[in-house]
Formats: sequence, structure tokens, C-alpha cells
Amino acid sequence: MHESERDLTALQSLLDDSYAAAGRHLLSVITPERRLTAEQVAKELTGVCIVGLATTSRDGRPFVAPVDGLFYRGQFWFGSAPNSLRFVHIRRDPHVSVSYVPAEELGITVHGTAEILDVTAEEFTGFRDYCMDIYGEDWISWLDSAAYARIHAERMFTFYLDPRA
Repeated sequence: MHESERDLTALQSLLDDSYAAAGRHLLSVITPERRLTAEQVAKELTGVCIVGLATTSRDGRPFVAPVDGLFYRGQFWFGSAPNSLRFVHIRRDPHVSVSYVPAEELGITVHGTAEILDVTAEEFTGFRDYCMDIYGEDWISWLDSAAYARIHAERMFTFYLDPRA
């Protein structure tokens, strides 16, 4: 877990604000006892989390594809080829959604905007170190053929159903 207290506080505010703005149906499914706290989210989202990333085409058609989701400092990050369809879409319209659903008892969904970043910049040293911890030292050699983006979440919803209950 790489989140600071400040990151966790911001994440908890996002979770609470998202829940407060949810519609009736969502509130009937994600009852208070089925929500995760910011700390629980950060603990759950360690390492690579394969997520479905949704973008839209120029004419509004949705496209969803799996990407390596990396949760770092309270935000989802992901990478792909700079010329991939998802990055073409994001350059035109940065609105994205991401869902992580590894099993029926857990789901985490984020809606927001993606910001394409130059992760070779000095300010992203921590993120690069995190990627090297996950992927190994060879990860640095991939940077010439990869682009990375960070999602600025506008809404985030969590669902957890304890299988022992």
C-alpha cells in the first residue's frame, strides 16, 4: 500500500460523495455494510489489477478492453501503446470508466477523466519504483513503447459481499 494519510482521506471523501450521489437502484445493491473504506480499497488493489477500461469512439460508441490497472496513491493508473485505440480515444475525449471485478463478491468502479503522463519525469519516481517492484527491472525498457495515464476519479463505487456471511 503506497497511500499516504492525505491520499486515504481524499479517497474516503470521494467514496462518501459518490455514495451520497448514487441513485435508488445502486443504493439498494450497495448497502452501507457492502461498502469498502478507503483503506480497504487500497489494501485490495495491490499489484496488477486487470480492469475493464471503457472509452468512446468519435461517434459515441463504447469500447471496453482489459488493461493492467495499477492503484497508486489513491488513483488508478494504466498503460498501453501510445498509438493504441484507447489512447487515441483518450486524446480526443478523456472521459473513461474502469471496473475491477475479480469475483462476484467484489467490485470497484471508477468514472472520471484520464490524464496521459510522461512517467519518465522526475515527479513520477515513486510510480516508476512501484512499477519496477511489480514488473521487475526490465519494465524500464518498456517505457520507449508505452504510454501511461492516471484517472482523476469523479465517482468511485465499491461493492463487497462477505462470502462467509
